[in-house]
Amino acid sequence: MSGEGTAPSAGESPVETAEAGGTGVAVSGATVARLARGVRLREDPVRGQTVLLAPERALALDEIAVAIVKALDGTRDLDTIAADFARQFDAPQDQVLADVITFIREFSDRRLLEIVR
Repeated sequence: MSGEGTAPSAGESPVETAEAGGTGVAVSGATVARLARGVRLREDPVRGQTVLLAPERALALDEIAVAIVKALDGTRDLDTIAADFARQFDAPQDQVLADVITFIREFSDRRLLEIVR
């Protein structure tokens, strides 16, 4: 990812499977994720941004990151989410999936997301 609080850029290399959080849990299209316990998505009216609030930290998100986080409902897998985004943004599904996997990996490493399965 290009910087803190941003979603992966389209120019990043595709990732089919990546280790998340050093826990040995593989992130793939079949992965289901959700916000970690104690992490909340909130609007910051002062800054006019959406932020992830976690214990003792806040992370500003761009529009793509917000869309990904909102899609992580703990029931849908990443293949389904990527297919929805690919249709919505008229983008190649495999590239969207690679970008979402990269996002999940980084935010899981930061303990902002947890892998359900």
